[in-house]
Amino acid sequence: MRITPLIVASAAALALAACQNASEDKAQDAAADAAAAADTAADAAVTADQAATDAAAAAGEAAAAAADNAAPDGAAMTAQPPAEETTPAPAH
Repeated sequence: MRITPLIVASAAALALAACQNASEDKAQDAAADAAAAADTAADAAVTADQAATDAAAAAGEAAAAAADNAAPDGAAMTAQPPAEETTPAPAH
């Protein structure tokens, strides 16, 4: 009768050890997934920073182009009306 409780205790210990190993594996998998997610987030942040830098540069170029096209006195430039066509007077 002493062997039966020993077998039951051994089976319980093995089941507990198996569950702990699975928990550790799941924890390691979760940690790996979290690390991958962090890397992805960092890449996205770098991409967003680069996009912001590019947008700022484009805005600066547009502002410089607008300043180059402005009238010297600061007034907006207006389009010149087309020159009137002249027809020669008929000869008498």
